[in-house]
Amino acid sequence: MKYEKLAKDIMQNIGGEENVSNLVHCATRLRFNLKDNQLPDKEKLKSLEGVLTVVESGGQFQVVIGNDVSHVYQEIKKTSNLDHGNSDSADAELPKEKLMSRIFAVISGSLSPLLPAMAGAGILKAFLTLFISFGWISAESGTYLILAAAANAVFYFLPIFLGVTASIKFGANPYVGGVIGASLMEPNFTGLLANGDTSSFLGIPVVLMDYSATVFPVFVAIWIFSYVEKWFKKIIHKELQTFLVPLLCMVIIVPLTAMIFGPFGVYIGNAIADAINYLMGVSGLLTGAVIGGLIFFLVVFGLHWGIIPIVLANLTNGTDPILAMWAASNFAMAGVALAVFLKSKKEKALRSIAGSSTLSLLLAGVSEPTVYGILLRYKRTIPYVIIAGAIGGAINGAFHTYATAFVFQNVFSIGAFEPVGYYLIGIAVSMAMGLILTILFGYQDKKEVAANEQVTVNTTENEKNMDQSEVSASPVEPILKKEVLLSPLTGEVKSLTEVPDPAFAEGAMGKGIAIVPTVGQVLSPVNGIVGTVLKSGHAVILMSENGGEILIHVGINTVQLKGQHFTPRVKAGDQVKQGDLLIDFDLEKIKEAGYNPITPIIISNTADYLDVIETTNSSVTAQDKLLTLVV
Repeated sequence: MKYEKLAKDIMQNIGGEENVSNLVHCATRLRFNLKDNQLPDKEKLKSLEGVLTVVESGGQFQVVIGNDVSHVYQEIKKTSNLDHGNSDSADAELPKEKLMSRIFAVISGSLSPLLPAMAGAGILKAFLTLFISFGWISAESGTYLILAAAANAVFYFLPIFLGVTASIKFGANPYVGGVIGASLMEPNFTGLLANGDTSSFLGIPVVLMDYSATVFPVFVAIWIFSYVEKWFKKIIHKELQTFLVPLLCMVIIVPLTAMIFGPFGVYIGNAIADAINYLMGVSGLLTGAVIGGLIFFLVVFGLHWGIIPIVLANLTNGTDPILAMWAASNFAMAGVALAVFLKSKKEKALRSIAGSSTLSLLLAGVSEPTVYGILLRYKRTIPYVIIAGAIGGAINGAFHTYATAFVFQNVFSIGAFEPVGYYLIGIAVSMAMGLILTILFGYQDKKEVAANEQVTVNTTENEKNMDQSEVSASPVEPILKKEVLLSPLTGEVKSLTEVPDPAFAEGAMGKGIAIVPTVGQVLSPVNGIVGTVLKSGHAVILMSENGGEILIHVGINTVQLKGQHFTPRVKAGDQVKQGDLLIDFDLEKIKEAGYNPITPIIISNTADYLDVIETTNSSVTAQDKLLTLVV
C-alpha cells in the first residue's frame, strides 16, 4: 500500500501524468523526461517518505528512491496510462537542450572515439620527423612511406570516420554516414580537381575542393542527413526501407554536400583559421598568453572540444599554432602536479594522485586527472596554472611556434612542433613556473593547513589514550563487530564525493566508495544472496550473510545503454560467494559511447552500522579489502 501512495504523490508533484513524456527506472531512481522541468515541486518531492533526493542530470528529472524503485515504478504503471502511451517510447519527446550544449555534445561524441587513433598517429608523425632530422631514415625509403601511410591515414580519411561517428550521435545510419564521407574521397570525385576547381551537377555549378582531413563539411552534411533519413522512414513502407532509404539519402545528400554543405563547411573552417592567424599577426605574444592562460577553463567545462575542429582545419592548410600555445597550459599543470607530489609526503592518497597525474600529462598529454584530482580540489593552484600557462603561451606565440600534426602535447610529441627550440623554452618555462609557484605558496588554503594540523594533534592524542587503555583493558570479547567487504572491481579508488552524480556524491544513497574500473568484471564482495539484477545489467544489489545491503552501480547514467555492453552472470535469488562473477561489461565500448565508468559501491542500509570505513589504498585489485562495516 505504501508504494501505491508514494507513486501517486510522486506523479502529483512531478506535474501530473500529462507532464511526462518518458519514464524508465534504473537500480535506484525513477528517470523522467518531462515536457516542462519547471512544474515539479522539488521540495515536496524530497520531503516524501521513501524519496531520498531529486537530481536533474543529462536532460532527465530523476527521483531517487533506493532499492524499492522497481516497486514504485510498477505502481506508477498500474495507476497511469504511461505504460500504454508515452513510457519507454523511443520516439518520446525529449526536453530540448541548449543549442551550444548540443553542439559541443555532438563534437565531443563524434571526435572522442577517434582521439586514440589520432593521438597515436600524431606521435608516429612526430617520431618520423625526428628520424628524418637525425638522418636515421630516408623520406624516399619504403620503410618511411609505409609508416607515413599509417600516420596519415586517420587524418586523410577523417571525413569517412566522422561520417560514421557523427551519424551515431545524430541517431542516423552510421554506415550510410560513412559512405557520405567516403564519397568526398572517392577517386572519381577527387579526379574532377584535375580539370579545374569547378564542375557541374545536372547543369548546376559545383565548386570543387579537397576534403581530405576536413571536419566542418561532414558535420553539416550528416546533420542534414539525419533529418532526411527520419523523414524518409516516416513515408516509405517498412518493407522497402532497407534499400530505398539509403539509396534516396545518398542520391540527395552527396550532391548537396558537393554543391552546398562541403564548400560552406570549408569556408567556415578557413574563416576561423584566418581569424586566428590574423590575431597571431597582430600580437602573437598576447594571443599566446590568452590561450595558454585560459584554455584550462575550457577543459574544465568540456568546451575544449570546440577547439579541436579548428585545430584540424588549420592542419589541413599546413600547420596549427593553437596546439603549441595550448601545450603551455598542459605543462604548467604538470609542474603543479609534480610540486604537489613533492610536498604531500605524509598524504599517501594525494601523493599517489599527484604522481599519476604528472605522468599522465608528461607521457600522454592527458590533463583531466590533474584538473579534477588536484586543481579543482585545491583551488589555490588554479592561479598558478593561469600564470604559468599564460607566460609559456606568450613565449610560444611570440616566436610563432606551431604544430605540424595533431598530437597530444607530451614529451613524445615534441618533434611535431616547430621551431622546436622555442617550443621547448615555452613548455619548460610553463612547467618550471607551475612547480615553483606551488612550492613557494603551497596548494592548501590556510584553513585547510590549520585543520590538517589539528587533525594530526588529535590523532596523536587519541593514539596515546588508546595505548594507555590497551594496557588496562582486559582481553575479553571485542565490543564491536565488523564485516569486511572485498573489492568487486579492479581499478582506481575514488571518494564518493568525486562521483559526478549528486545522489551518490552527497551520500543520499548511503555511505560507500567508488572505483574507476580497469577490468570489465564485477565480482561478489561478500557471501550472500543476489537481491536484484537490473534488466539493463548495469547494477546489482546483494544481501550479505551478515545483513549488509550492497549496491554496485557500474557507470553513471549507463541505464541509458539499455543493456548494451553488459552481461549479467547471476539472477535474483542466486546464492553467491566472495569472488563469484556477477557482471561482465565491455569497458571500452561503454567509454566510447560517452559514459563515465566510475562505479559507486554503496551500503544501502548505512543506518544499521556505527561506521563504514574505507580503504586507504589509491587503487585496488578485485578481492582486495575495500570496506569495513562496523556494527
